[in-house]
Amino acid sequence: MCLGDVLGNVKISSENITRILDRLLEGYDNRLRPGSGVSVTEVKTDIFVTSFGPVSDVEMEFTMDMFFRQMWVDERLAFEGPIEILRLNNRMVDKIWTPDTFFRNARKSLAHNTTTPNKMFRIMQNGTVFYTMRLTVSAECPMKLMDFPMDGHICPLRFGSYAYTNREIVYTWRKGLVESVDIPPESSNLLQYDLIGKTLSSETLKISTGHYSVQLVHFVLQRKLGYHLIQTYIPLIMVVVLSQVAFWINKESVPARTVAGVTTVLTMTTLSISARSSLPKVAYATAMDWFIAVCFAFVASALVEFAAVNYFATLEANRMRRRLSRGSVLESIAEGSDDEDESTVSDPSVGGRVRKRMSSISEAPKTRLPIFLQQGSATPPNVALAGPSPIDQYARMLFPLAFAVFNIIYWYIYLSKDTIEKAREID
Repeated sequence: MCLGDVLGNVKISSENITRILDRLLEGYDNRLRPGSGVSVTEVKTDIFVTSFGPVSDVEMEFTMDMFFRQMWVDERLAFEGPIEILRLNNRMVDKIWTPDTFFRNARKSLAHNTTTPNKMFRIMQNGTVFYTMRLTVSAECPMKLMDFPMDGHICPLRFGSYAYTNREIVYTWRKGLVESVDIPPESSNLLQYDLIGKTLSSETLKISTGHYSVQLVHFVLQRKLGYHLIQTYIPLIMVVVLSQVAFWINKESVPARTVAGVTTVLTMTTLSISARSSLPKVAYATAMDWFIAVCFAFVASALVEFAAVNYFATLEANRMRRRLSRGSVLESIAEGSDDEDESTVSDPSVGGRVRKRMSSISEAPKTRLPIFLQQGSATPPNVALAGPSPIDQYARMLFPLAFAVFNIIYWYIYLSKDTIEKAREID
């Protein structure tokens, strides 16, 4: 008997719901908004974000998956009956009026339809309509990358009515400015950014066709520095350090120092190209560009320093050669004058004396350019030319000191800079 009563109640309830729906749709014109010509329709909205990201620097856009909820009052749908809320599917949506909400800064939007349209529809007894749909929206996010990769950005999401002005439809936040956009921590696990906050507001957009009510959400993003430290900054610093190791190699090792300098320059070029591959082709220099440029200058300066060392070493060798040559000539002349008397006795003719003197001069030792400057030998035959160059001795201290000072100034400026505030001003 109890089971029969239950089944009977279910049957009566289903019949009542069918009659309620038929009565609601009788004479209902879904082309007219609620209160058309009489009052302004208030549409209350809130968002539940199921997935935030990814954020594309190249395209300057962000993607989010969400449940978009709207609530408004349509007195034509008020009813009386044993049930307080009519829980309906998406088929009822096409039979009544719904707001023509669209996302103003969206580049593409997708309404999920698997396995059926992901829409939820509720009607309360007083005519309040609650409408939820699942959407994936890709919206533009203007970025200024001058502080990259220590930058922060504020990505806006704007939505409102497409055709109705604020004299006909006004949008408000259903749960206030704090809780109307809900982003669970597990929904915002981004690879390159941290979602550090959000701000909600309402504004009026003035265009040629009228004034429109617009809801605005700002998502505050801060870039993660770890990836760029590992992939770019640390390798750049290591390359600069390696280029300065050449100052401790003997100047006689010409091939070794030349190869080290050229290799570090080519490595720096490769790192700079790979660092820019993940960024849009902007017309201004980023923070990373400045770091790469200074590192490249240090590496190139190390190569130029060795060129200067080799040049001055060559000048010193030439001066030594001239001194040795001059000393050998004078010594030969002196020896020739000492033997003049003996030469006269054996060969009294003047021509003989001249021939002997010229022979002694021609036998003077010839000084050639040191072999280490010609062939790159690590050990010079002349001990006077061995040892570190004064330029190398100064470079061993000045180059590391200058690079350390640059790093201190660079990281202090960019890590203490309020990049989020700058992004807010841009937006």
